[in-house]
Amino acid sequence: MFRKVKYLFIFLLLSGCIGASSPGVFGTGVTVAIDPRSLGTQIDDSIMDKSLEARILKMNKNYLFSVKSKVLDGRIFLTGKVDTPEEKLKLTKLAWETKGARSVKNDLRIKGNYNFQQSAKDILITSQLKSAMIFNKKVKAVNYNIDTYQKVIYIYGIAHTSEEIEEIIKESKEIFDVKDVITSILLVDDLRIKKD
Repeated sequence: MFRKVKYLFIFLLLSGCIGASSPGVFGTGVTVAIDPRSLGTQIDDSIMDKSLEARILKMNKNYLFSVKSKVLDGRIFLTGKVDTPEEKLKLTKLAWETKGARSVKNDLRIKGNYNFQQSAKDILITSQLKSAMIFNKKVKAVNYNIDTYQKVIYIYGIAHTSEEIEEIIKESKEIFDVKDVITSILLVDDLRIKKD
């Protein structure tokens, strides 16, 4: 029994070393190599993101699936849904209290009528955009995070050129049933510290 607990503990400890959205150890290395941020900035952003996620979960465990955060070059992006405007304000304050935060963009929505059918549509929209970005030669798909909530697409990431941003917006608007596209895309030239 003790042996099983020991293996479970080791597995959980090691799985924490790999990002939740990364495709595994090899995918992480590729992502690090392609990311236009310096390795130090990537590590700082990752530490900030994990710290914020832990504090968000400490605040309310229900946020595990309903609130997402992303940190790019010290800029914090929040998406998802909360029950009240007060919760939205508390999460914004919590994000600003993160050491190293340069800015906070809060795209949290107040919960309304949101059912399984709507959730499935949002997942489909996100999947369609991710696929379109992967097959588009003008876009580095690994540099972006995509969230969809009530047919509104939120795109966060780093683009190499303004043409790449335009291409992503064009791909997003071609997807059926999308109400709006909200982008928070930084240009490589706007980063504080760039890769050599």
